[in-house]
Amino acid sequence: MSFELERWMEEQRHWIADVAEQIRVRLADDDSLARSEPGLTGEGAWSDAPWPPRREEQVPIGGHVLPPLPYPYDALEPWIDEETMRLHHDKHHQSYVDGLNAAERKLAEARETGDYALVKHWEREAAFHGAGHYLHTIFWCVMGPDAGGEPDGDLLRQIVSDFGSFEAFKAQFSQAAEKVEGGGWALLVWSPRSRRLGILQAEKHQNLSQWDVIPLLVLDVWEHAYYLRYRNERSRYIEAWWNVVNWSCVEERFRQARRIAWTPY
Repeated sequence: MSFELERWMEEQRHWIADVAEQIRVRLADDDSLARSEPGLTGEGAWSDAPWPPRREEQVPIGGHVLPPLPYPYDALEPWIDEETMRLHHDKHHQSYVDGLNAAERKLAEARETGDYALVKHWEREAAFHGAGHYLHTIFWCVMGPDAGGEPDGDLLRQIVSDFGSFEAFKAQFSQAAEKVEGGGWALLVWSPRSRRLGILQAEKHQNLSQWDVIPLLVLDVWEHAYYLRYRNERSRYIEAWWNVVNWSCVEERFRQARRIAWTPY
C-alpha cells in the first residue's frame, strides 16, 4: 500500500470517528432524537435503529405491504379528488408492492437454483416496482389537509441558500415536474456529498435519478395521479398540488437527512 493511500485512509478514519462523536453528543443533548418514537414522518431516526437490524424488524423477501394512507381519501379536496386518491393508493401503489414482491421472490429463487437466465428482467422489475413503492410511500406523507404555503426554519434557510429564494425553488421544481417526459416524478433531494439541496427528475420511477442522495419532497406526475380531475393539463395539477404540500413531513425528513454527511468531492 502506498504512503499516500495509507495517509488518506487514516484521514478518513479520523473524519468518520469525528462525525460519529458529533452524532453521539447531539443525541445525548436532544431527547427528541434519543427517543425511539417515530416522529412526523412515522419512520423514526436512522441512528436510533440497532445495527445490524434485528431480523423481525426487516421486511422479509417478498413481504412488502401497502402503507396506510395517513388521512381520509377526501382530505385533499378540492385540490386532489377522492376517486383519484382511492385509485392511486389502493390500485396503483398496490401494484408496485405486488410487483416488487414478485421480483424479490424470483431473484431469491435464482440464487437458490443458480439459474440467472432471467436476472436482467427481474432486476429491472425490482428497480421499477421498488422505486414506485418507495416514492409513493414518501408521496403520501408529503401531502396533507390544511397544508401548503411555505416551509420555515432550517429547511427554508437551506432552500434560500441553495436556490436563491423559495419562489425560485418553487418555479424550478414546478417546471421540472411539468417537463418530465411521459410518466415520472420531480424530486427535491438532499446530497450528503455536496451538502446541498437539488432538484431531479425521474422518468418512470427510476430513470434519470442519482445515487447518493436522499429524497425529501416528491411529486408524482404520472397521469394516474391527476387525469380524472385535470385531464391532460399537468401544469394545472402541479399548481394545485402546492396547496397540499405537508412541509412538516418534508422538514422532518430534511432534519434527519442532513445528519448524514459524506466526505465532499
